[in-house]
Amino acid sequence: MSARLPLVLLALLVLAMLASLFAGKVWLPLAAFTPDDPRWLIIAELRLPRTLLAAIVGAGLGLSGAAMQGYLRNPLADPGLFGVSAGAALGAVLSLFLGMATVWLLPAFALAGAAIAMALLALLAGRSGSLLVFTLAGVIISSVAGSLTALAISLAPTPFATAQIVTWLMGALTDRSWADVAMAAPLILVGAALLALTGRSLDALTLGEPAARSMGVNPLRLQAAIVLGVGLCVGASVAAAGIIGFVGLMVPHIVRPFAGHRPSAVLLPSALAGALLLVAADSLVRLAPMASELRLGIAMSMLGGPFFLLLLLRMRRRLA
Repeated sequence: MSARLPLVLLALLVLAMLASLFAGKVWLPLAAFTPDDPRWLIIAELRLPRTLLAAIVGAGLGLSGAAMQGYLRNPLADPGLFGVSAGAALGAVLSLFLGMATVWLLPAFALAGAAIAMALLALLAGRSGSLLVFTLAGVIISSVAGSLTALAISLAPTPFATAQIVTWLMGALTDRSWADVAMAAPLILVGAALLALTGRSLDALTLGEPAARSMGVNPLRLQAAIVLGVGLCVGASVAAAGIIGFVGLMVPHIVRPFAGHRPSAVLLPSALAGALLLVAADSLVRLAPMASELRLGIAMSMLGGPFFLLLLLRMRRRLA
């Protein structure tokens, strides 16, 4: 099954993306998929970029989660642990706080926040390549960035700014355009390429750091590739869609029983499954019978919370 898994996930992803173009508060018929039909603008300018962005963001988050769990050798590791998503969120919040949240400035602020978080992570972790120091540095950055974000919300100059910040932090793909796709896609693609190159090193790391060193793995180089890869994927995702949690935690666990337990074998299926999960979830939030659209970040938290609890209970029974 592991050899066919990427093909199965790719086929399901294509079907989900096609269904996403039809789905919404108003279902579009097949006749609308012609340039002569006025409803074609809804597809070309609203649903198609939104669907592509959901797939791109989901793939980046799923791949980042698989790489982090392989690098830290911790099944509970999540891309948010690095502090990159918190740094990107802080950057975006500052653009809203300062009234500079234009189409290009908000993502630019978010990417700048992610870049600063990555630089701080590299600085705090030092040149030792130690996993423990690296993890603690990520927790520190997340905590500081989170507290600064809360401070910005409490000091927001107007209630409208506060509402904007809170709404954006919930995460969503509503009203996203081709400009968001053009901003996120190249960065996530570069980040994904860096993470894909770490597969063999992550496999060696499962034997322990000393054994990995003896097999030619450079811990510092591997750490740099993980930081840059996850930083680009997560930073671009937050810049485009806000904070969408639990994708990087859930997806590797879902695909691991089918792909095998080698970290390198989980990377590609996690990217495809992450894209599939987010495209399907985004379609469902559009179909939810509510007056206003349910925020995608909230929907993923409602799904991820029980999943995380079940995962903890299963690990507890295994250790008992």
